[in-house]
Amino acid sequence: IDDTAPIRGAVGCTGFVTRVVRGLDRSRRTPAWMIKRLALMGIRSISLPVDISNYVMMELGQPTHTYDLNKLTGGITVRRATKGEKLTTLDEQVRVLSEEDLLITDESGPIGLAGVMGGATTEIDDASTDVLIEAATFDPVTIARTARRHKLPSEASKRFARGVDPLVSRAAAQRVVDLLVELGGGTADALGTDLVEFEPRPAINLPADFTEKLIGVEYSVAEIETVMTDIGATIAKAKDGWTVTPPSWRPDLVDAPGLAEEVARIHGYDRIPSAIPVAPPGRGLSRSQAARRRVAQVLAGAGLTEVLAYPFVTSEHNALFGSVDTTPLPEMTLANALDPSVAQLRRSLLPGILDIAKRNVARGLTSLAIYELGSVFQPVGETGSASIPIGNVRPDTATLDGLYASVPVQPWHVSAVFVGPVTTKQPGQTAIPSGLGEAIDAVHAIATAVGVDVEVRQGSHHAFHPGRCAEVFAGDASVGFAGEVLPSVAMSLDLPRVVSALDLDLDVLIANAPDHVVATPVLVFPAATQDVSLVVDQSVPAADVRVAIIDGAGELLESAVLVDDYRGAGLEENQKSLTFALRFRAADRTLTQQDATDAKLAGVAVAASRHNATIRE
Repeated sequence: IDDTAPIRGAVGCTGFVTRVVRGLDRSRRTPAWMIKRLALMGIRSISLPVDISNYVMMELGQPTHTYDLNKLTGGITVRRATKGEKLTTLDEQVRVLSEEDLLITDESGPIGLAGVMGGATTEIDDASTDVLIEAATFDPVTIARTARRHKLPSEASKRFARGVDPLVSRAAAQRVVDLLVELGGGTADALGTDLVEFEPRPAINLPADFTEKLIGVEYSVAEIETVMTDIGATIAKAKDGWTVTPPSWRPDLVDAPGLAEEVARIHGYDRIPSAIPVAPPGRGLSRSQAARRRVAQVLAGAGLTEVLAYPFVTSEHNALFGSVDTTPLPEMTLANALDPSVAQLRRSLLPGILDIAKRNVARGLTSLAIYELGSVFQPVGETGSASIPIGNVRPDTATLDGLYASVPVQPWHVSAVFVGPVTTKQPGQTAIPSGLGEAIDAVHAIATAVGVDVEVRQGSHHAFHPGRCAEVFAGDASVGFAGEVLPSVAMSLDLPRVVSALDLDLDVLIANAPDHVVATPVLVFPAATQDVSLVVDQSVPAADVRVAIIDGAGELLESAVLVDDYRGAGLEENQKSLTFALRFRAADRTLTQQDATDAKLAGVAVAASRHNATIRE
């Protein structure tokens, strides 16, 4: 054994037992009973020596390997691979080896990937008569890494990766010899090696009351001692309990909690009482959690279906939906993405929810209203850390602060997508297509659920249709966009030309909402209604005119709704006529038409001063 580069200080091989059987009868075949037993364990029959090796592995848990003795050159050395070294394994694959790989070699070079798969140069074939049997003990970390690196999850590597009993290798090798002599007609030879390095496991102190304190069940002294004896441990009385030495085949038993868990496992988990913890009073959902839940319930109640999309998107979609214009923004790229083309963390929910809409439309669902609540990732500057702390040591405060500071901002967003008709075609009624109105209605429903007043203004976003895009404000803060997706973008996603969508920053909405929403009292006096049509320049947003009317009309104005936007005959080329339906109501009296007219004209006066609005004749 010549391991010059042990992993974590653990030598790659601590036991190597070999035996030799000569003069095998080549006409002998594997008996039917062994073939059936191997088949029940999922192993196909290959040849008598190989079948016996596999059978003993299943019988004793110790992997063994057989070599054609006549194909070996010189002695055997167990060592690490050198850079660029290659090995052809039994599956006829040429493998480029890593310097961490442990090899079985002779004077000709590598003849096996230790604990994983043998080499083709020393393979047992129909002409083999002299066999070398190997039963070794390998480092679990080394074998696990090699198996993953070369994608060779063999039965042997699975067992070595979990640890095998180092004291069973002699018995396993001898069992193979005995079966080869009995079934193959061979003769045992004195040639072989017997290298087994085993240090007794350190004793574990198990206090008498430790198991009861950890598991919550009272076990008698006899029950604990019986379990320790049954698992093969050696126990000795100590001052406060027992000193327990785990058996060689239980490398997982390293401390007192592990021994206590063995007691609970063997005596049955049904003895452990079930107790539901009592929630402390005065807690529950936080303000933000309650608001998000209300938003989800309102959208679901409005007929939308909640979906969950993957947070990984392409860089192109991040630039398209995550930025208002074409200005490039920083993004987070996964270092180990399963699909390198979808390796960016999303800056917007829209790419994922539009992809879900695409899949549903492709499956014939042509009328969709879906929404998603989730986090987006908005890095500012550099993110991540230069190094990652090791896992078995708690990082200091400065390291933790640096890690937290490197994490990007992850606000909650809500997005919705509307595709196809709101109402399908039916007798006496044509289909009503979805559009900008559905997205705006959803915005107001979300704002109502949060308890905040929002203002919808004409907006501009390079992923939305110009002229059919609204920017949503809560106070002076922009919280997102709603409108119709640009037709070219929708068609590139294999969606219909008309797709309406919204994407709002839910955290900003919640931050602008009052702590307590006070319900508006229901007024009992009748309302007075009037309409007003104002002529303004086409560049003036209707929302700004509406705000001016509301500000001027005062507290008597209960509602102002835009009902018509006319452009055509009777108006100049750059003008439009906006018609608003106004509803007035007082809390203490019945309004007269003159009261309503005065309030309306006061609103018109403010609109005139701000936007040069005139009443349309």
